[in-house]
Amino acid sequence: MEKLERRTDLTGAGFERISAGLKKMKNLFLHHTHSLFFYKGFIYVVLGFLLGRAFILSEIMPFALPFFGSMLLIKRDKAMLACLALLAGAMTISPQNALFVFASLIVFLIMSKVVSFIIKDPVKTLPVVIVLSMLMTRGAFVYLEQGAVQSYDYVMAGVEAGLAFILTLIFLQSLPIFTVRKIKHSLKVEEIICFMILIASVLTGLAGITYQGMQAEHILSRYVVLTFAFIGGASIGCTVGVVTGLILGLANIGNLYQMSLLAFSGLLGGLLKEGKKAGAAIGLIVGSLLISLYGEGSAGLMTTLYESLIAVALFLLTPQSVTSKVAKYIPGTVEHVQEQQQYARKVRDVTAKKVDQFSHVFHALSESFATFYESIPEEKKQEEDVDLFLSTITERSCQTCYKKNKCWVQNFDTTYELMKQVMHESDEKTYEHNRKLKKKFSQHCSKSKHVEELIEEEIAYYKANQTLKKKVQDSRRLVAEQLMGVSQVMEDFSREIKREREQHFIQEEQMIEALQHFGIEIQQVEIYSLEQGNVDIEMRIPYCQGHGECEKIIAPMLSDILEEQILVKTEQCAEHPTGYCHVVFGSAKSYRVATGVAHAAKGGGLVSGDSYSMMELGAGKYAAAISDGMGNGARAHFESNETIKLLEKILASGIDEKVAIKTINSILSLRTTDEIYSTLDLSIIDLQDASCKFLKIGSTPSFIKRGDQVMKVQASNLPIGIIDEFELEVVSEQMKAGDLLIMMSDGIFEGPKHIENHDLWVKRKMKSFKTEDPQEIADLLMEEVIRTRSGQIDDDMTVVVIRLDHNTPKWASIPTGTFYLEKQEIS
Repeated sequence: MEKLERRTDLTGAGFERISAGLKKMKNLFLHHTHSLFFYKGFIYVVLGFLLGRAFILSEIMPFALPFFGSMLLIKRDKAMLACLALLAGAMTISPQNALFVFASLIVFLIMSKVVSFIIKDPVKTLPVVIVLSMLMTRGAFVYLEQGAVQSYDYVMAGVEAGLAFILTLIFLQSLPIFTVRKIKHSLKVEEIICFMILIASVLTGLAGITYQGMQAEHILSRYVVLTFAFIGGASIGCTVGVVTGLILGLANIGNLYQMSLLAFSGLLGGLLKEGKKAGAAIGLIVGSLLISLYGEGSAGLMTTLYESLIAVALFLLTPQSVTSKVAKYIPGTVEHVQEQQQYARKVRDVTAKKVDQFSHVFHALSESFATFYESIPEEKKQEEDVDLFLSTITERSCQTCYKKNKCWVQNFDTTYELMKQVMHESDEKTYEHNRKLKKKFSQHCSKSKHVEELIEEEIAYYKANQTLKKKVQDSRRLVAEQLMGVSQVMEDFSREIKREREQHFIQEEQMIEALQHFGIEIQQVEIYSLEQGNVDIEMRIPYCQGHGECEKIIAPMLSDILEEQILVKTEQCAEHPTGYCHVVFGSAKSYRVATGVAHAAKGGGLVSGDSYSMMELGAGKYAAAISDGMGNGARAHFESNETIKLLEKILASGIDEKVAIKTINSILSLRTTDEIYSTLDLSIIDLQDASCKFLKIGSTPSFIKRGDQVMKVQASNLPIGIIDEFELEVVSEQMKAGDLLIMMSDGIFEGPKHIENHDLWVKRKMKSFKTEDPQEIADLLMEEVIRTRSGQIDDDMTVVVIRLDHNTPKWASIPTGTFYLEKQEIS
């Protein structure tokens, strides 16, 4: 039994080795074939040979010279190879054709050399030079053969030259497709058509090659049509059939019916491509037989069948890797879409990596700044400053004293401590009253008066130096905090980019299948995020004639599938009935806010010292802020307005609110030496879970009204700009649907006259209001304050009222009960 198992294992390993060897041989063969055709230039030999044989209307040869001219411009190192191939192909038809091709090439080279001295741009001159060369060569040949040129000859020469002109433009578009390595994996419609014409032109060079009645151009043309129909579908297959059949018909009038045969076969092959290669092959056979019966009857039926069967055999032998590689360049194919998505993912990867690198750089810079000013303890800094101060004094006094050795060598500690005490007492303005210290210092120092004067003189410079150092440290701290905030924002941005590139191909297919199963046609689905509360889905749907299918049907269905509320974020409708609408779906916020504001300046003026702002932040948060500048008037308005503007910009960038407020404090404290400050009352509500953060910087309390209950929210933080560094106290509260948040400046809170307990007054008034409308509450509260002042406005007043409600979209989720898609698989 063990021997049998061992033999089985060995046999399996042997099969694996054989399979790996065959795969390696296949890859090696494909690599050598690709190198032979494209790097060694054998493909240009094949093209040149067949285009040298190609002709139209049995007498004109417009293909050879445009091909050589295009090769000379695009692939100059392979132009001589193409020239020899053209001559060899023309020689297989007749020596006269070879002589004509050779003469046209010589005339072209001479004329292009002459024209290059006049016009330097070869791209613009190439078609014109080819037209003139064809006209001169054809005219000379006709004259030498007939001795005269008739009007028919003029017409045919003009037709040949015109076709050469058009073919030159076509070859310039089509040859770079496989001669130049392109970065982008997409072809324009014009490039695809030109490439098809190039292939059809090459196939005309197979005219005359037959075996038992079967023609080579018929076999290969059907093979080309079948391949493109399988790759690009019915539209591409039909187009290739029309173009190929038309050019074959121009080459030989007997092949004109081939245009109908190839077009119909390409159409059927493309329509049956869902049946893989077998379906496309059946479409070709059926199409060719039907058109053959219609055109020639049963006489050539077997020949047509054999030609189609040989084309099918070649198609079945074509490796899947070849068709997949070609499909990447044709827009609309699955391979092209996957290639574009892969390219987009690469761009996202590179962008995310760069953002990460910048984030690390800013983080390192922040740590460097923070380490620089935090590495040295404060006590050590003060000792160093004192040492520097005393060294300056001793340099100006003790260096020239005869008792220097006795004071600083024999009694260093005593001298140092005495001078240090004198310095501190002088700094605090108490030295003149400290007689004991003065007496002791005068007994110890022979130049005490001089030293005291120097200390008094230097103490002002010492204070200025200390202030400057403090400003520099504050600036470094500000820079460190800002750099850390920027680093955090970049890290979050990189995380968002990486989240966008998550693969959701399976979920996209499942979602399309579920919606189509319900009877809704979806063109394309792009899922960027399925994170709970942060769903981001884009769709392309057919024009709905303004019936609102996205909002009424698709969004509720997605809500039921993903088990959370989904709504239409943006919708870009199609401009015409045959177009597609672009719709973005996202998570609906669990809560929504309604706001009301009442605002008044002191004495009814136009300029208020209060400023306020309400803004929606990213990640489903809503912020409201009130800032009260010191005093009234323009300067107070400027300070509070600057605080609010800075707060808006910093919060909008994604920086944490605590870092934002510290940054604003540092900026305002460093900006001026005046004793000017601002209060800040900031509330940030999370619209997903209704949690609320309160950051109160020297501001009055806020209040939350829940039914008949009114709760006070307060914190003890000094106003912005008073001190350089402080720790923020953040108060968090859990709000509920229906809650009212009331924020106010001191003009409202402390405004009522003859009121001792302001908290109790505000709570009583809030309970007495029967309305739940935020704007009405704000107006009523301000009116009550003004009424207690007998209609006078003694201070700037601002009140902001926010009501929190459940967010219920207009079209709620509908139960379907017949979804084809399992919710767990998507979520």
